[in-house]
Amino acid sequence: MTLTTRIDHVFAGGLGVLQPEWQRTGIFKQRHESPVQVALHGIVGDQHGDTRVHGGPEKAVHHYAAQHYERLAQAFAQSAPQLVAGSLGENISASGLSECNVHIGDVFQVGSTVLQVSQPRSPCWKINHRFDAEHMSMFVAKERITGWYYRVLQPGNLQAGDRIELLERHTERFSIDRFWQVQLAHRPQIDELLALAATRGLADDWKRRLSERAKYLQKRAENAL
Repeated sequence: MTLTTRIDHVFAGGLGVLQPEWQRTGIFKQRHESPVQVALHGIVGDQHGDTRVHGGPEKAVHHYAAQHYERLAQAFAQSAPQLVAGSLGENISASGLSECNVHIGDVFQVGSTVLQVSQPRSPCWKINHRFDAEHMSMFVAKERITGWYYRVLQPGNLQAGDRIELLERHTERFSIDRFWQVQLAHRPQIDELLALAATRGLADDWKRRLSERAKYLQKRAENAL
């Protein structure tokens, strides 16, 4: 399968504070015009306010589809001037790839790096505070326009204009969009949860969570007999 695009912008680094409670956050990233170095933990110099839930090898690089900003601006007109590439805290902004055509475990050549899709981004309350929009994170989740994370298989460098090219695909079944359909279902099918959990390349934390949910549902089904 041929799937290619190019990086529009690269963002990294810089901690800021979110009003009104003054939480430290890495959502206010800076645009880089020159090449950035990518190590196993992510872009060198990138920063995260809460390293318990952001950053690390399984969330090394965050990619967000640039075309989603128009959709967000239409839904949150009062925040439209702020809804520009990089404002959701992504590292890579590009058009052409989306949650519908990017799959769990996909391996991409990006500049001189090789990156693998490890999991979707889970939108949190910081998006609401960033844009002073109470329901924006819920909208992002419900519409399944969350972006996704890469782990770094081969460190290297990347910059705006670099080609993003799919090298390997391990599942045709579970795109990022399909992941969210399964995960957000009120009553997901146990077999589908287990199949998703077994998908090659999925982050271990999600494998555990999905497997535990499947076991819980299986136990409930057995007790109902």
